[in-house]
Amino acid sequence: MTPAEDRAWMERAIDLSRKCPPAEGAFSVGAIIVSADGQELASGYSRETDAHVHAEEAALAKLPTDDPRLAGGTIYSTLEPCSERRSRPLTCTQLLLRSPICRVVIAWREPSLLVPDCIGAETLREAGREVLELPDLASAARAVNSHLLIE
Repeated sequence: MTPAEDRAWMERAIDLSRKCPPAEGAFSVGAIIVSADGQELASGYSRETDAHVHAEEAALAKLPTDDPRLAGGTIYSTLEPCSERRSRPLTCTQLLLRSPICRVVIAWREPSLLVPDCIGAETLREAGREVLELPDLASAARAVNSHLLIE
């Protein structure tokens, strides 16, 4: 993907995050999975199907885990994938590591508001996944989360 394509997909993920019903104590996040050849495979957003579903989890659930189009694919998530979670047995970082998605693009690193030290990006990198941050879009991803009073 080119930088312009990465930016366009992330802007779409940010738009998707605006569909999240605001929830106290939970981020509003959008995620889009794109194949290696640039086709959208699935998308999801926080609380799309239930009060505890995360965006990456919602998008991944729409595809078979052995879908060959995931190999070489990219997931665009407006927030760093979670590395700690109380509501499900697997974190979004673990779900991504169980998939063949090789590239993760985020707009915003998870602040310490809800989890003191999110290490999703570091864990993914250590496992050999490419993680790209688009910090110029972090303020747009943060703005969707104004209900959390993030500074």
